[in-house]
Amino acid sequence: MMASSYNAKDEDGHITMSGPGASLRNKKPENTAFKQQRLPAWQPILTAGTVLPAFFIIGLVFIPVGIGLYVTSNNIREYEIDYTGTNASSPCFNCSQNFSWNNTRPCTCSISFSLDQSFDSNVFMYYGLSNFYQNHRRYVKSRDDSQLNGDMESLKKPSKECEPYAYNNNNNRPIAPCGAIANSMFNDSLELFFHDPNGTKTAVPLTKTGIAWWTDKHVKFRNPGGNNANLTEVFQGTSKPVNWRLPVYELDSDPDNNGFINEDFIVWMRTAALPTFRKLYRIIHKKNNMVPTLPRGNYTLDVVYNFPVRSFEGRKRMILSTMSWMGGKNPFLGIAYITVGSVCFFLGVVLLIIHHKYGNRNNSADIAN
Repeated sequence: MMASSYNAKDEDGHITMSGPGASLRNKKPENTAFKQQRLPAWQPILTAGTVLPAFFIIGLVFIPVGIGLYVTSNNIREYEIDYTGTNASSPCFNCSQNFSWNNTRPCTCSISFSLDQSFDSNVFMYYGLSNFYQNHRRYVKSRDDSQLNGDMESLKKPSKECEPYAYNNNNNRPIAPCGAIANSMFNDSLELFFHDPNGTKTAVPLTKTGIAWWTDKHVKFRNPGGNNANLTEVFQGTSKPVNWRLPVYELDSDPDNNGFINEDFIVWMRTAALPTFRKLYRIIHKKNNMVPTLPRGNYTLDVVYNFPVRSFEGRKRMILSTMSWMGGKNPFLGIAYITVGSVCFFLGVVLLIIHHKYGNRNNSADIAN
């Protein structure tokens, strides 16, 4: 039998064996303050004098803040119209039943509605979709950010992430913009008209710029060839997305809102996190402080029905909404603050009663001992 010897080293946690055998490493951690958990630490001592004031302070702060948020959210005016056309009585019923991506002639419908209250500040018009999963993993990846940033090489050779919407199957030309997100771009046209009491029909002016994020408009999305390039020549040799009626360089007559920097296109490319979402479509600016932006009365929404939703059982909406310092209408934040504040205040009262009832008894027992 061969003898062996070892030297234990508590400092480094190793065991060394001499002889023909190899050196073995012990599983004991090194003798350091970090690995032996001897670092200085602070641990709060929870007593009635620290816990009760904390509960009451949180309750007294959160409840007023929540009430303010809730009241502010309720003061935001919002009006919503579902123009999907699933019901036979809907003006858009024929469009919803017969329209598809392959239709060459657009379908139009008009929906009449009335506002019981005027909208006094700037009004934001949104389009809303339901049951449309923009958060699907393959859908979110189906884009070429280099192409959207104006890279000429990516314009001619799109990323493989765009497949099967990278090249046109008929002429093998690269698609610009490529990918499933761009191919499914929302393309309904919405127009709003106000009916005066004397019967005159007046178009409500809708602003189509200023609806995209500044960083998206000026940083992430750029036209190839620079700002002053001739987009018709730049996009020569490319093909439009399969479901688009017009190529990307004909989205708008305004050169500052055409091509990849078209704001309707940019808004659509920022994918939504949930299957039911809304995206900003137009802005109705307030022009006169003495006159409401949208007065009470009768209105007509004219829709050019280009975006079919019947295949995935979706729904389409038009939303008119005002804004406040906290954004759009969303009572959840106010309700959450009120709930948390109320629970904390209630727990503070309960713990105070328990402490008042049993705390003195425990102190008396300690003194007797």
